[in-house]
Amino acid sequence: MTRTRSEDPNPAGRVNPAVWPARDNLESLRSMRDEARQGGGTKRIEEQHARGKLTARERIDLLLDEGSFEEFDVLKAGRGGHLGGEKSYLSDGVVTGHGSIDGREVFLFSQDFTVVGGSLGEAHSEKIGKVMDHAVRVGAPFIGINDSGGARIQEGVDALAAYGSIFNRNVQASGVIPQISCVMGPCAGGAVYSPAMTDFTFMVESASYMFVTGPNVVKTVIHQDISFEDLGGGAVHAEKSGVAHFVLPNDILCLREVRRLINYLPSNNLQEPPILDLQDPIDRTDPALDYLVPANPNQAYDMKVLIRSILDGAEFFEVHGRFARNLLIGFGRLGGKTIGLIANQPAVLAGVLDSNASVKGARFVRFCDVFNIPLICLVDVPGFMPGPEQEHGGIIRHGAKLLYAFIEATVPRITVVVRKAYGGAYIVMNSKHIGADINYAWPTAEIAVLGPRGAAEVIYRKEIRESSDPHVVLSEKEDFYRKTFANPFLAAKRGYIDDVIFPRDTRGRLIRSLQVLEGKTTQRPKRKHGNIPL
Repeated sequence: MTRTRSEDPNPAGRVNPAVWPARDNLESLRSMRDEARQGGGTKRIEEQHARGKLTARERIDLLLDEGSFEEFDVLKAGRGGHLGGEKSYLSDGVVTGHGSIDGREVFLFSQDFTVVGGSLGEAHSEKIGKVMDHAVRVGAPFIGINDSGGARIQEGVDALAAYGSIFNRNVQASGVIPQISCVMGPCAGGAVYSPAMTDFTFMVESASYMFVTGPNVVKTVIHQDISFEDLGGGAVHAEKSGVAHFVLPNDILCLREVRRLINYLPSNNLQEPPILDLQDPIDRTDPALDYLVPANPNQAYDMKVLIRSILDGAEFFEVHGRFARNLLIGFGRLGGKTIGLIANQPAVLAGVLDSNASVKGARFVRFCDVFNIPLICLVDVPGFMPGPEQEHGGIIRHGAKLLYAFIEATVPRITVVVRKAYGGAYIVMNSKHIGADINYAWPTAEIAVLGPRGAAEVIYRKEIRESSDPHVVLSEKEDFYRKTFANPFLAAKRGYIDDVIFPRDTRGRLIRSLQVLEGKTTQRPKRKHGNIPL
């Protein structure tokens, strides 16, 4: 029999002990959930908004598909501080759970700065650890939204142990699932190492900062006054240190870009990246590419013109756009499939490879390799950056990282030599000699040990020195060397270039090559792991 609303299970004051405790628990549950969702309270939420920042839950709502968030451990609380009797808080300053982005499952945490400054303690880290473990078991991307004052000092060594447990999980999950960090507030001390070990780090202008030691410590130790922004703001880490891959103006745009990134990535290392058909014809040609490379070999051009021309829908998701701008890296699609793109940028430092560019490229190549993303390399490189600053800074070691990363990669690897490909830099940029699968060249390609001028100065040094007009002889010998050696046809005759192609056909040739390489398999010697020159 169905009970009507008017039928009270406790009429006329008759107490039913089996019912009323349950009602009390229901009310308690509602109250506790409300308390947890209020975070640090209305005043602190208003202070968060006044700083131009969203709350932990507002960020989750923006990041995930509407209504998809399922929260874990909303009632979990810490044991309280060991010092000074600090009270415990429901949710312990972090919101954790899972939801979807465009229908694909992700796990995440979002630190709540309104509760004890988002500081990390034992319960806080246990919540994060739980969702990280779930992400690995399920095979889903993991996203961390950082907004924390650091370790909870009141919990003493337990707070340090808490950080260690997260770092351990970061390493175990590396190469298994994509890990993304959003630094949307302070991130200092030991807290910085978790984002540093994840695959991609986002920051927000004028709202987030990262540093191992803050301005006060800097002033005490080296007597230098420096602001939070100048020490570890988004611009610093995007342009100088390379810690941040993306810096956005505000929380909303930052979270939107995270959603875009997820759409290029597979959920784990055993899956392929998602396919998205942008209705861009596979056989589309672009006659303008035939005239992209200037007649003057020393004149710059923008490699992004070529990149956008060949990619589906001209959509290029650039990574590390402000750091080492002489090398371009990022994601795009060819024939609906995600590809990782590495390209020299002639418009910046002539596209030369230096230490920062080498490290930037190496890490991206390794990411693409572990997550089954084919690599496309567009080459216009005059060599490695010369000079004592680069040599003393370890350009040999850093250049070896990029070389190592390409050789180690087992995903399909395709190279197009657009213009210059000189010396060791030619070899490093995914040449046939280090295992690239298919290598194309444009008719404008110049493949040689040295550039024509440098080669002429070495080969014909005696003739130039003894000539009555050295400049004329040098110019003649330079032109001779360029026509004889600095072209793609000699390399093609040797089989180092699979084909010299018309620039307008580049897109179609790349897509067809990717189709051929879909079933590629590679056998490697049995080993624990190699020893990359870090």
